[in-house]
Amino acid sequence: MNKPASQTVYKALSIILALAVWQIVSMIVGMDMLLASPFAVIKRLATIWLEADFWQTVLFSVLRITAGYLLAFAAGVILAVLAHRFRTLETLLWPYIVTIKSVPVASFIILCLIWFSFTQLTVFIAFLISFPVIYSNVLASLKSTDPRMTEMARLYRMTWPRQLLYVYLPAVKPGLISACSIAAGMAWKSGVAAEVIGLVNGSIGERLYEAKIYFQNADLLSWTIIIVLLSVMLEKVFIGLLKLTFRGLERI
Repeated sequence: MNKPASQTVYKALSIILALAVWQIVSMIVGMDMLLASPFAVIKRLATIWLEADFWQTVLFSVLRITAGYLLAFAAGVILAVLAHRFRTLETLLWPYIVTIKSVPVASFIILCLIWFSFTQLTVFIAFLISFPVIYSNVLASLKSTDPRMTEMARLYRMTWPRQLLYVYLPAVKPGLISACSIAAGMAWKSGVAAEVIGLVNGSIGERLYEAKIYFQNADLLSWTIIIVLLSVMLEKVFIGLLKLTFRGLERI
């Protein structure tokens, strides 16, 4: 058995084991309102997407969390490049980056409820939590660029745009892809948390809150699985497009 195939088998077995543990714990608890069984959740997943407002709810959250994520990507990359070019900007941004990384998400959400409308809250929180990850990784990648390459670029008097394309882009690529992968999950976690705490009407977070209030554990776990799937989809699609963009730039 080759390595990729064996990894797939091991992952499948780990999923089956996790489901078995879940089922055993559910049987020990003995109350679906406290912990629904995998079978109850699968049954609910089979019907939840047929509800009238399901797709509207999913689209509401997807559009806003994706918007915050894309804004974080654009701002993170641009400001990291500028901070590497102008070290004064890096110094000025440092306290904000440290603060965003350190302060709990719940604190930001409560503060932002004062400043933003409910529809803007999800976008801003997804942006705020994703931004430092992308900014820090891109900046660190730029700083770790091979000094021999930068010296050669200066020796041949390459323009700054050409240095970015031919010297810094290859160095940034691994760090940026890794950062975007991590930031996608963080955008969904923080965005849905903002919807739950802010009780944003028509959102996935509101559905989670209602499931918790009415002890609908199967609904709570079903929406949690949907969030995971949506997060993975956002990550895979964006990373795929990013890799295609890198390939296109490398051909220039």
